[in-house]
Amino acid sequence: MTELRKDKVAVPIIVILSVLVPIIVLVLMNLPERYNFLGIELGTFPLFHAILNALTAILLMMGFFFIRKGNMKMHRNSMISAFCLSAIFLVSYVISKISNDPVPFGGEGFLRPLYFFILITHIALSAIIVPLVLFTMYRGLTKEYEKHRKIARWTFPVWLYVAITGVLVYLFMMPYY
Repeated sequence: MTELRKDKVAVPIIVILSVLVPIIVLVLMNLPERYNFLGIELGTFPLFHAILNALTAILLMMGFFFIRKGNMKMHRNSMISAFCLSAIFLVSYVISKISNDPVPFGGEGFLRPLYFFILITHIALSAIIVPLVLFTMYRGLTKEYEKHRKIARWTFPVWLYVAITGVLVYLFMMPYY
């Protein structure tokens, strides 16, 4: 299949997923009722999500290190692993939003505006990271390395920020779970 023919299939799929994922998460966050069909306690999801985010951040940094050293195979493996952990995170996050009511932040003083700044930037960048990651992965896996490099320059810092701030949000919220 030629590059153009592949793009005619892949690009619309990436665009559709990039629109649907944030909408689905937003809808699930605003459900009038929760359905804890797995019977998992509230605190379990946030800890699991923080671990996934921390591991994703480590894998992203490893991938960056490997590509700087010219080790494309280890770079690819690190980035695919980071993508898989992010996909697991997304599925788990959706399940957690179906299962549990949102927990309000109870912090006061200077921590409150700091927490909300981190949370708001985390949420905003989480929405735009979906198409960035999907396009970056697609360009890398289809060996369109110049296009991959151009978008990866944006994807990497945003994805790393989202992963790290995901852990920070958990640490801020930990006393309230």
